[in-house]
Amino acid sequence: MARTPQNTPLWLAAAPTLFLLLWSFGFIFLKLGLAYADPFTFLALRYACVVAILIIPCLWLRPPLPATPRVWMHLSIVGLMVQAGYFSFAYLSLKQGVSAGALAIITSQQPLLVGLLAPAIASERVGLIRWGGLLMGVVGAGIVILAKSTVEVASTTGLLFGVLALLCMTGGTLWEKRYGTEEHPITANMIQYSVGLAVAAPLAFLLEPMQVQWTPGLFLSLAYLVVGNSIIAITLLLAMIRRGEASRVSALFCLVPPTTALLAFPILGEGVPMLAWPGMVLAVAGIYLVMRKS
Repeated sequence: MARTPQNTPLWLAAAPTLFLLLWSFGFIFLKLGLAYADPFTFLALRYACVVAILIIPCLWLRPPLPATPRVWMHLSIVGLMVQAGYFSFAYLSLKQGVSAGALAIITSQQPLLVGLLAPAIASERVGLIRWGGLLMGVVGAGIVILAKSTVEVASTTGLLFGVLALLCMTGGTLWEKRYGTEEHPITANMIQYSVGLAVAAPLAFLLEPMQVQWTPGLFLSLAYLVVGNSIIAITLLLAMIRRGEASRVSALFCLVPPTTALLAFPILGEGVPMLAWPGMVLAVAGIYLVMRKS
């Protein structure tokens, strides 16, 4: 049964909008940061900073650890799929020559994939109206992506990595929905980002010269991605999945391309093509159908 507005915590009611803004801003700051560091090196730096920051509240607040090995396993699996798998495969896809537009189109299919798998994995019913909204959202996001970028797949390997990134984010979403528990957010984040760091650091060492230009732009990008994306946005995402429906929460990703396009215009000076505007309207209308209460 859906929660009534009276029973919905204020932070949970605001979580979709806050998550969407934080996640969309993340692409802008990621573009800024990658101008000063290799991708995997930058990802490893990001995770190392998150773990270092989380050590302080861990020692001060001493949040409870997972009670059983099974909970440790579930937290680690979500970290492996979302933090390590999704971002690592996305970067590998770009490294193999897949354009950012092509990768965005591949990963924007996540809401549809979650909608297909949610009934079997998360025991979640997706009705016809929500299916229509998901399709509208994905098509609208695709129109915005196509309007703003070239779509190029230079290698089969790069395409495979893009599909694996999509599967990792989908798998992490569904796993969290089915097996997620109300662990302390500091504990959950520490475990999951430690898993991400354990994967990203060796990949950076093996695949890159690990060059970093220590500029103000790098520090600004790193600060936002560590606090805004890695700590706040991911915590909101997992909390929404745990307390809501996976298909409804995943639909928010359809609004990321339109929101990023709007934010990039005043910040990065990137124009918004005319073709992108109908895509934005279609995506917003679709997500309204998905997110509205039955």
